[in-house]
Amino acid sequence: MERINNIMAAQPKPGLLLVDDDPIIADTMGFLLKDDYDVTIADSRNEAKSKLSGTDRQFGLALVDLGLPPVPHTPDEGFALIPELLAHNSKMKILVLSGQDSKANIQHALTLGATDFIPKPCDAELLKSRLSHQLLLLDAESSEKTEGPKSSIIGKSSVMDMLNAQINQFADAPFPILIEGESGTGKELIAQMLHDSSQRSAEPYYVINCAAFTKDLLEAQLFGHAKGAYTGAAKDRAGFFEESGEGTLFLDEIGELPLELQAKLLRVLENGEFYRLGETRARNSRARIVAATNKDMSEEVRTGRFRQDLYHRLSILTVKVPPLAERGDDRFLLLEHFKEVYAGTVPPFTMDDPALKCWEKYSFPGNVRELRNLVIRLGTKYPAKNVSTSELMAEMEISETGMEADVSPVSTNQQDLLQQVLSEDFVLEEHLQNLEKQYFSIALEHCQGNLSKAAKLLKMNRTTLYSRLEKLNLR
Repeated sequence: MERINNIMAAQPKPGLLLVDDDPIIADTMGFLLKDDYDVTIADSRNEAKSKLSGTDRQFGLALVDLGLPPVPHTPDEGFALIPELLAHNSKMKILVLSGQDSKANIQHALTLGATDFIPKPCDAELLKSRLSHQLLLLDAESSEKTEGPKSSIIGKSSVMDMLNAQINQFADAPFPILIEGESGTGKELIAQMLHDSSQRSAEPYYVINCAAFTKDLLEAQLFGHAKGAYTGAAKDRAGFFEESGEGTLFLDEIGELPLELQAKLLRVLENGEFYRLGETRARNSRARIVAATNKDMSEEVRTGRFRQDLYHRLSILTVKVPPLAERGDDRFLLLEHFKEVYAGTVPPFTMDDPALKCWEKYSFPGNVRELRNLVIRLGTKYPAKNVSTSELMAEMEISETGMEADVSPVSTNQQDLLQQVLSEDFVLEEHLQNLEKQYFSIALEHCQGNLSKAAKLLKMNRTTLYSRLEKLNLR
């Protein structure tokens, strides 16, 4: 607790975005947390995005309900908001606080990138403790970045060897570079490596997230403004194109760049020319542009959401970051890496051989971000313990992976079964319930939620299946 107090005393209150459509809950939570956090409240997904993009304040934490308008009785809006918040700030720690706490909802929220799930109603001290834990994790990640060596990729797979070679090949190229890859694959790290490996490494490196600001604020951030250019512009200010000098300007989430700004970016890429807001004198940028996206840009161009000429100019050199599922044994190197990174905050743990086999087979749909969060949860839940297959699988979104075809949730090896029974925390009823949940989830996913088809697949009565789902809170 002393370390947490030191963190909070050494800097302004951490920014916390609270998203809940129940005004009583939102006001209560805001009052409860206001002494320790700079709380901003939103009652919908759209309002949350609006409040984020309308300010340059940093939010390290978010507390999000799943049931939000216009469909508060389903988790869809909350699920959609999680990746949008991470697009705004990939380092944000998102805690879900929701009464829609079925096992499937918890697993899916964590796969999307949430770091914790707290069922409603929640004890106030428990909530404060969980938020404080996330602050420690943010501190550990910040220490890793400031104290460690230059950015580098953790991985020895052939696809990562190819990626490293491509980074070295493109590092000193004067042309724009487009980084493409799924969410959670580490595109920001690749951009940093391109800068660190280049002759520009001694020059400035600036990052701006195109999804994090409104159009007007983003334009001012990129191009700068003259005094009086708009309300609140009290003095001249240089934008990122100027401040980057001859260094690197990283435009993250480039697919979110408003169409009105795309023509201005194209002009900078073609001849380096731009104008500060409120000025008529042309200025020149010498920065090298690196952009990143998790979108299918050809589809964005086809539908008219992104200019074709800008896309071709940005993608002169393209780096494709492979998903974790294609990186083989890198998942084990990353496992050890993140255990080491969080060693001062998250207790160490081990995994038995069947669990390691499960780790090997899992496809990690949330990529490196999901793996990192898994390491944090396992260390927090099973400190200094040996994690079993069932405990590991309870943290994974099995229905999204197809892993069930390769890894049976029940070991047929008698020695493995005996080890489970002899474990101090083994409770047969809990173990059987966990297995039931896994089989029911798999069957329902395969049958797209159709109860009758799932019951037929499981060779049981539909009414019986329904009552068991109700008992297991899997509705």
